[in-house]
Amino acid sequence: IVGDGNGHIGVGARVGKEVSLAIRASMIAAKLNIVPVRRGYWGNKIGEPHTIPMKVTGKCGSVAVRLVPAPRGTGIVAAPVPKKILEFAGVEDVYTSSCGKTRTRGNFIMATFYALRKTYGFLTPDLWAETEVSRDPTDEHSDFLTMGGKMIAA
Repeated sequence: IVGDGNGHIGVGARVGKEVSLAIRASMIAAKLNIVPVRRGYWGNKIGEPHTIPMKVTGKCGSVAVRLVPAPRGTGIVAAPVPKKILEFAGVEDVYTSSCGKTRTRGNFIMATFYALRKTYGFLTPDLWAETEVSRDPTDEHSDFLTMGGKMIAA
């Protein structure tokens, strides 16, 4: 697991004949698998984003993880495995719930990762960009159309 604590997280797993080679390969795989994590607010928008913007779920194998936004100061209410991942992602306040065989640590990690990845799957209204509406061609050239100009054959 790699993360900068500022909205980016990556997970990778590899096997090898030696432990050091497997760790090195999994670090490379995690760095190649980095995804952004959108953070948001709960309640008012004072200060930096501290939680996730909406409820998200992730599933891997039999393990399902649900992340719910929490008020500022709540902390990360989670089991030790997803708590570490959420800390790496830079999420400060969140509630979690999980079901399934959470003793399978790999599936628990990946379910949390999939849930965090879904935070960029949807845009909230505050992120909608203003689009410039262009004029309709009939409105733009209405003076020519009202003059009764002759069509020029090509």
